[in-house]
Order: sequence, then C-alpha cells, then structure tokens
Amino acid sequence: MRTPPLPWVIAGALLVGVPALFAARPAPGPAPAAAPPAGSPRPDQARPPAPSASAAEGPGWQVPDPDALPDDAYGRAVRRGRDLIARTSSTIGPDAADPAMRFAGNGLDCQSCHLQAGTQQFGLPLAGVWGVFPTYIGREDEVRTLEERVNGCMERSMNGRALPVEGPEMKAILTYVRHISAPERVGQSLHGRGSPPLPLPDRAADPERGRQIYADACATCHGADGQGQRLEAPEAAETGRRYRFPPLWGPDSYNDGAGMARTITAARFVHANMPLGTTFEAPAIGAEDAFDAMAFVNTQPRPRKEGLERDYPDRSKKPADAAYPPFVGPFAPEQHRYGPWKPIQDWLRANPDAARVTN
Repeated sequence: MRTPPLPWVIAGALLVGVPALFAARPAPGPAPAAAPPAGSPRPDQARPPAPSASAAEGPGWQVPDPDALPDDAYGRAVRRGRDLIARTSSTIGPDAADPAMRFAGNGLDCQSCHLQAGTQQFGLPLAGVWGVFPTYIGREDEVRTLEERVNGCMERSMNGRALPVEGPEMKAILTYVRHISAPERVGQSLHGRGSPPLPLPDRAADPERGRQIYADACATCHGADGQGQRLEAPEAAETGRRYRFPPLWGPDSYNDGAGMARTITAARFVHANMPLGTTFEAPAIGAEDAFDAMAFVNTQPRPRKEGLERDYPDRSKKPADAAYPPFVGPFAPEQHRYGPWKPIQDWLRANPDAARVTN
C-alpha cells in the first residue's frame, strides 16, 4: 500500500530510541513521524531513557536498567558503554574533544541504527548478542568475536576506524552489551534480535517511486537533500549529539559497505520500527513502500569503503542484495541492487560451487 503523505514517517539508524536513523515529520520524540506516544524520549536528549524490565516490549524481552546499578566500577563501565552507543559522535566520533579519540568518521551515533541505545526489540538491538559470540560471519568467512563485530560497525556504518580491542572504550561497550543481554542464555539469542523477516517483492524495487515516498514521508525531517537536521552548536554541546535527525546519505552517513546499504536489510528495519512508537506487530510503513524508499535512499551518494571486493571470500555466502562487485550468478548488477532478489537466492542455494568461483 502507499505510504500516507506526511503523517507517517520512514525512518537511523545502519546503525538507533533517542535518534532514529530514519524519520519524517518533526515530533517531540526521536522518531521520524507523527507525534510519538506520551513519554517517548526527545531525539535531542543527551542520554537515552533507561531501559527497564517493566518496560519490556514483548514476552520474554526483559532489559536490565543500567541506572539501577551502584556507583562502582562495573556500574560506571555499563553507563559509560551506554553513553558511547547513544552519543557516539561526541565521545568517539568527529566531535570528540581529543582528536585521538575520533574513531567514528561520520556524525551518526550507534543508536541511529541500534534503537534506544540497543534495547528495542527488533530495532537491531544489542541486547541479546552477548551469548552468541564468537560466531561465524560470512562477510569475512570466519568465526569472529564481538570485538571484531563492533569494529566492523565502526569501519562501515560509522565510516571510521577500529577501536583498540584492549582499550577502555571497547571494554565499556562490551560491558554494556553484556549487562543488557543478561536475560539470554549462552548460545541462544533472545527473540527480538535483528529485524523481523519481510517477504521479498516479486518485482524490482522502484527507486523512482521511492523518491516520491521519500519526498512525502521523510524529507521534512531528513531534508530534500537527505542531510538531516544538524543541531545548533549550543544544543549539540548540551546533548552530545550532532543531529536531531541524522543524514541518510552524503559524507556524514553510513558508507556503501554498511549493512544498511543493503536494501533488504534497510527495508526490514524501516518496516518494523518506523515511525517511532510503531511495533513489529503492527507496522505502519507498507512493505513495498519500505523497499522502494530504501532503494531510493541507497542510490544516493555516500562514502565509499575500499576493499569491498574482498568481502565474502566464499561467494556462495554473499547476500543477493549486496550492491557491489563481484556480482554472483548470471544476474545483472541492477538486479542485485533492486531485485527481484528471490531468483538470485534460489540460484545461490542451487549452485554454491559455481558461486564460489566468482571473482
């Protein structure tokens, strides 16, 4: 169905609560859309609302409250980790006071994609990931640690450089992730990780149709030029954030190697989470609108990551919507970018050996 004209919003954000990566009409909350429910946080708050078990979003979704911890080394580390996720741009990003601490290369915060500082069910949460690492990741075709996964985001979604693995910032992030993942069992992730599956369209996503959806539903917040709403200097200093609503393309957004640069991934996120207050049980953005809008967003200029041809050394593991070469299978690059993707997925399942020799 067609997205309603301004009342609804496409929303982070690759990857995120207080600020959402995708938004649309100015509202009191971080969300992109019509006024969010009472009690929703403002997008310009310096600190995300403290998640708590009583505010769980669904059965079994219990997130401990970092503010309930005492003022000891562990409690301070957890809260420091939360700040790094919620205020990335000013703590370890381009606005950090110490130039040596500028690891993130754009103006996004981690919670631009990992909503509510990584605590929102199906909002690409960080809650629930602790016990599943180390795990195999196809992009590197190897088992990776959580530290390596964090640095993958730093280099792609944040368009920056890796954090020192033994440094205090990485330790704080890991401590925070461990704390908010407390309800999970080792080796078994919580229901609500990632974004929910979304049936793929039988047609190609239409970026021109997406352009109009973007103009109708997103441009009020993110701008016709996709550059977001940058805070004035006093408010940025007070909140520790660069943007009220973040840019969806351009030099201050995620690069072309980020997960959000894949249209299937981005459409699932938008469909399940936007506008703020939407739940995955009752999405407000139609599936076709989400695919078309994100096809448009991801055709816009953004930073380039060098060396993407080295991703997915086992080419049979390369996602159908990875929009950079080498392209796997007898399909045009445009089909990888826009779909239909199901024929590519079917071919990959039927021809893994042929896919592996792609170069």
